[in-house]
Amino acid sequence: MVIAICNQKGGVGKTTTAISLAVSLAKEGQRVLIIDLDPQGNATSGLGFDKSELRATSYDLLINELPIRDCIVDSGRENLDVLPTNINLAGAELELVSAVSRETILKRSLAPVQKDYDIILIDCPPSLGLLTINALTVSDSLIIPVQAEYYALEGLSQLLDTVSKVKKILNPDIEILGALITMYDRRTNLATEVASELRNFFQGKCFETTIPRNVRISEAPSHGQAIVEYEPYSRGGVAYKSLAKEILNKLA
Repeated sequence: MVIAICNQKGGVGKTTTAISLAVSLAKEGQRVLIIDLDPQGNATSGLGFDKSELRATSYDLLINELPIRDCIVDSGRENLDVLPTNINLAGAELELVSAVSRETILKRSLAPVQKDYDIILIDCPPSLGLLTINALTVSDSLIIPVQAEYYALEGLSQLLDTVSKVKKILNPDIEILGALITMYDRRTNLATEVASELRNFFQGKCFETTIPRNVRISEAPSHGQAIVEYEPYSRGGVAYKSLAKEILNKLA
């Protein structure tokens, strides 16, 4: 099962979700690979890797055609591997433009190891360019993190339109696994109203689990850890463990 975590709007908790979900699923006994496809490399550094010392990255996989087994690294955690990245990936969008079958490069590259993992998570960049298209083309499912704030619905129609086109032309099997409400503060009327709007917009496709606005979640990456490692019993840690269980139930 390949799951893309995608929203072209930045700052919605996309990378935090990718990291926390990967670690939570690994703790549940799933063999997990997380692919960092965001040139910012926050999923890479958030799991404790020094981006300046990487031997090979997702850039080498996509552009230099390095075998995927040479790019994957052990996360140092049971059941969890990482395909890391660094700023070199920023140039990949332009370099992919002239590539043959450019939308399916990741799909072809991933094929040799796909059966080695129960779940592969892809942390997409905050854009709808070729990197994201590659992620959507190889994925079975899509998780859309959406923050419970005023402009939450802004841009979602564009994202869903892109997913629809990918489904029609490149990947007929992709489905939305769920929209994930993040940065949710139940004490405010605004958050409650936005959550209600999102649940109506996605018509039954929202996860029951919501991710709270929680300072511990923001602190965790600076320690090279997911929130479920850094403060597993914080509200954020409990929420992501709950999300992992909800996803496994959906996939069962």
